[in-house]
Amino acid sequence: MSEKISAATAPHYHWGEGEDGWHLMRTPGLSVIQERIGPGGAEARHYHVHASQFFYVLTGSLEIEVAGVVTALSAQEGLVIPAGAAHQVRNVSQTDTHFLVTSQPPSHGDRVLA
Repeated sequence: MSEKISAATAPHYHWGEGEDGWHLMRTPGLSVIQERIGPGGAEARHYHVHASQFFYVLTGSLEIEVAGVVTALSAQEGLVIPAGAAHQVRNVSQTDTHFLVTSQPPSHGDRVLA
């Protein structure tokens, strides 16, 4: 039986300098995470050996640098990051940004700092 999932009920974790993540779906083949990144927040530049990822902004805006190219995303926009592509997500705005990260296969344990 399926159960309703939200950030209020999903497993929560912290990352970076006070950012948040919620595991909405975590299976051997697929991961869906909702994340919150505060103003000025950024993740460490890295790549995934096996996982391809899709970042989708729910509210706010993000800058995502992939292989030296910076793409600005607003709410309701997304970006695919193929496995092996070095990338970094940054919030250069003055407000929190909430976004989804879908990884296939899951990216945990598959991260290499770049």
